[in-house]
Amino acid sequence: MQEASVVGVLKIILIIALVYYGVKIITRIFGPLLLKYVTKKAGEKFQQQFDQYQQQQQPSTDGEINYTKKSKRSTSNKEVGEYIDYEEID
Repeated sequence: MQEASVVGVLKIILIIALVYYGVKIITRIFGPLLLKYVTKKAGEKFQQQFDQYQQQQQPSTDGEINYTKKSKRSTSNKEVGEYIDYEEID
Protein backbone atom coordinates (compact mmCIF):
# COMPACT_ATOMS: atom_id res chain seq x y z
CA MET A 1 0.00 0.00 0.00
CA GLN A 2 1.30 3.42 -0.95
CA GLU A 3 1.13 6.34 1.40
CA ALA A 4 0.67 9.89 0.26
CA SER A 5 3.51 12.15 1.17
CA VAL A 6 3.01 15.71 2.33
CA VAL A 7 5.00 17.00 -0.64
CA GLY A 8 2.83 15.04 -3.10
CA VAL A 9 -0.40 16.33 -1.56
CA LEU A 10 0.93 19.90 -1.66
CA LYS A 11 1.89 19.46 -5.33
CA ILE A 12 -1.61 18.28 -6.20
CA ILE A 13 -3.23 21.16 -4.29
CA LEU A 14 -0.88 23.63 -6.02
CA ILE A 15 -1.66 22.18 -9.46
CA ILE A 16 -5.41 22.34 -8.81
CA ALA A 17 -5.11 25.96 -7.62
CA LEU A 18 -2.99 26.95 -10.65
CA VAL A 19 -5.45 25.33 -13.06
CA TYR A 20 -8.40 27.01 -11.32
CA TYR A 21 -6.85 30.48 -11.38
CA GLY A 22 -5.51 29.95 -14.90
CA VAL A 23 -8.99 29.13 -16.18
CA LYS A 24 -10.33 32.16 -14.31
CA ILE A 25 -7.79 34.48 -15.93
CA ILE A 26 -8.31 33.02 -19.40
CA THR A 27 -12.06 33.36 -18.99
CA ARG A 28 -11.68 37.01 -18.03
CA ILE A 29 -9.55 37.66 -21.11
CA PHE A 30 -11.44 35.63 -23.70
CA GLY A 31 -14.95 35.69 -22.17
CA PRO A 32 -15.96 39.09 -23.57
CA LEU A 33 -14.55 38.21 -26.99
CA LEU A 34 -16.47 34.94 -27.02
CA LEU A 35 -19.66 36.67 -25.88
CA LYS A 36 -19.28 39.34 -28.57
CA TYR A 37 -18.80 36.64 -31.22
CA VAL A 38 -21.87 34.68 -30.06
CA THR A 39 -24.10 37.77 -29.98
CA LYS A 40 -22.88 38.84 -33.43
CA LYS A 41 -23.69 35.41 -34.89
CA ALA A 42 -27.12 35.37 -33.21
CA GLY A 43 -27.84 38.86 -34.56
CA GLU A 44 -26.89 37.79 -38.08
CA LYS A 45 -29.13 34.73 -37.81
CA PHE A 46 -32.09 36.81 -36.57
CA GLN A 47 -31.51 39.35 -39.34
CA GLN A 48 -31.46 36.56 -41.92
CA GLN A 49 -34.72 35.11 -40.59
CA PHE A 50 -36.31 38.57 -40.54
CA ASP A 51 -35.27 39.21 -44.15
CA GLN A 52 -36.74 35.86 -45.22
CA TYR A 53 -40.00 36.72 -43.46
CA GLN A 54 -40.11 40.15 -45.11
CA GLN A 55 -39.59 38.61 -48.56
CA GLN A 56 -42.49 36.21 -47.95
CA GLN A 57 -44.75 39.08 -46.87
CA GLN A 58 -44.13 41.28 -49.91
CA PRO A 59 -47.45 42.36 -51.45
CA SER A 60 -48.08 41.44 -55.06
CA THR A 61 -47.35 44.28 -57.48
CA ASP A 62 -50.07 43.55 -60.07
CA GLY A 63 -52.82 45.39 -58.14
CA GLU A 64 -54.27 42.40 -56.31
CA ILE A 65 -55.26 42.79 -52.70
CA ASN A 66 -55.05 39.73 -50.53
CA TYR A 67 -57.34 39.76 -47.51
CA THR A 68 -57.59 36.98 -44.98
CA LYS A 69 -59.94 37.29 -42.03
CA LYS A 70 -59.04 35.59 -38.83
CA SER A 71 -61.73 33.76 -36.97
CA LYS A 72 -62.69 35.39 -33.68
CA ARG A 73 -64.31 32.26 -32.31
CA SER A 74 -63.72 31.92 -28.60
CA THR A 75 -61.93 28.74 -27.68
CA SER A 76 -62.26 29.13 -23.92
CA ASN A 77 -64.41 26.68 -22.04
CA LYS A 78 -66.89 28.34 -19.70
CA GLU A 79 -67.25 25.21 -17.58
CA VAL A 80 -64.01 25.21 -15.68
CA GLY A 81 -65.08 22.83 -12.95
CA GLU A 82 -67.36 22.33 -10.02
CA TYR A 83 -67.47 25.17 -7.51
CA ILE A 84 -67.55 24.06 -3.90
CA ASP A 85 -68.67 26.57 -1.30
CA TYR A 86 -66.95 26.25 2.05
CA GLU A 87 -67.08 27.83 5.47
CA GLU A 88 -64.16 28.55 7.71
CA ILE A 89 -64.21 26.78 11.04
CA ASP A 90 -62.62 28.56 14.01
